[in-house]
Amino acid sequence: MSALTESQSTVRTVTLQNGGTFTFKSNVPTTLEKIPIIDAARIWSDDLEDRKAVAREVRAASRDIGFFYLVNHGIDPKYAEATMNKAKEFFALPEEKKMEVFTGLVPNEYVGFHPMECYNRNGWKHQDLSEAFNWNYDASEDPEAIDPTEPSASIWPSDSDVPGFRKTLYAYHTQLLRLARRLTRIFALALELPEDYFDPYVRRPEAGMRILRYPEQKHSEDDQNGIGAHTDVECFTIVTQDDTGGLEVLGKSGSWIRAEPIPGSFVVNIADCFMRQTNDFFVSTIHRVINKNGRERYSAPFFFGFDRSKLLEPVPTCVSEEKPMVYPVMTGGEYYAWRTNKQKQTNKCNDKVAGSE
Repeated sequence: MSALTESQSTVRTVTLQNGGTFTFKSNVPTTLEKIPIIDAARIWSDDLEDRKAVAREVRAASRDIGFFYLVNHGIDPKYAEATMNKAKEFFALPEEKKMEVFTGLVPNEYVGFHPMECYNRNGWKHQDLSEAFNWNYDASEDPEAIDPTEPSASIWPSDSDVPGFRKTLYAYHTQLLRLARRLTRIFALALELPEDYFDPYVRRPEAGMRILRYPEQKHSEDDQNGIGAHTDVECFTIVTQDDTGGLEVLGKSGSWIRAEPIPGSFVVNIADCFMRQTNDFFVSTIHRVINKNGRERYSAPFFFGFDRSKLLEPVPTCVSEEKPMVYPVMTGGEYYAWRTNKQKQTNKCNDKVAGSE
């Protein structure tokens, strides 16, 4: 996530919380550049050649832009619809009810409620205009769990406040977990590795999810974002977005590209842990949300990463004597904790709850 912005004439330089920086000259998005669309039906094929064909498309997209649409992915849209409806119910609660599950109550984790206008990722004049609720992997909801009794760090509102909230959100989470594990195998093929190379990393994965509400912005994109420009933490993200639009991706040209909604699709993006492990072969692309579309926007990103106990060791096909590993090796848990705490410390609502970090 971003922390600091400088403005020099029309050029803006942003320092990200992963340590990187970038500049852009215009806040006006373009539709001239396109995000690739990949047909996911073949990832479920029994024919290895079908899966390799998809992997080649994933390789190109992950290398060139770090984003792609996934269509024909096999997940019933009823799960997304139910989750969006529960998101609307939760965000309609009184503020004091939502603050009962404020993220500041849980050290070292990003779970719980993130209030409106509590972050400012790019140092704009106005705080980011969005609110969110996050939850983590729960082994009891994972059909493939190693230990179904493992405790979860997530916190939940009372079922009397939002009936069926947890059940509905985990129903969708479980569907996305299955898809993410299959995509991990496709990514292995994309990196010219054995298909099962990452299997040990995802038996107990990092698999958080969030729902977000973005009111319509009245301020210009020069003064406020829905969510400021940032990169994600884990290996990859699977985003469910409604038909409002607003997601923008920074292309290699330095222009913002609109990720226009495609009905029934997911938007998939590479995140920082995969960029680190692949020694910058995969691109963890900067993105943001600007909601100037005249109505509220809702989205539900699913953040998938590797077992926190595993070392983020370099992928063997991405390192060599000519291109040695550029990142220090640490566990996924160490990297997650560093990024989580760095971001949560910028939450301007921390002082609302006594004893929060």
